[in-house]
Amino acid sequence: MAAVRSGAWTEEGPALSAADRAMLAFAVKLAREPRAMTRGDVEALRAAGFSDTGVHDVVQITGFFSYYNRLAEGLGLDPEPRE
Repeated sequence: MAAVRSGAWTEEGPALSAADRAMLAFAVKLAREPRAMTRGDVEALRAAGFSDTGVHDVVQITGFFSYYNRLAEGLGLDPEPRE
């Protein structure tokens, strides 16, 4: 999670495949600026090897976690309490 927050996943390196980088770029954009999404964003996922079902899954999972985070924030919940 720290790599996503810091943007480290965008750096070149062996840790993530090109498909993983494309998926993360799509998911971060969808979560942060959903109105800025374009057909080109979906095409980038397809170019990285994602099928229509794969694109659908990325959108569903990103949307679910965005929803979950808003619930947690709105209700003052700590989903990962520190001991």
